[in-house]
Amino acid sequence: MVDLATAARALGVGRTKAYELAKRGAFPCPVLRIGTTYRVRTADLLNLVGIEPQQPSREDPPARTDT
Repeated sequence: MVDLATAARALGVGRTKAYELAKRGAFPCPVLRIGTTYRVRTADLLNLVGIEPQQPSREDPPARTDT
């Protein structure tokens, strides 16, 4: 997740306008309100700007954690 200001920058929207849109329920992607903060799921933001989130390949072995 990213904060609303970060999502706004990615979309070329000003911080004040982003909060205004979020409060009205008009931000271009779903916004979650957690306590007093607004958060945007990274996958929703990437989808909005046309970027597919990278999925791990089944061919890649899992990272070692015993080192």
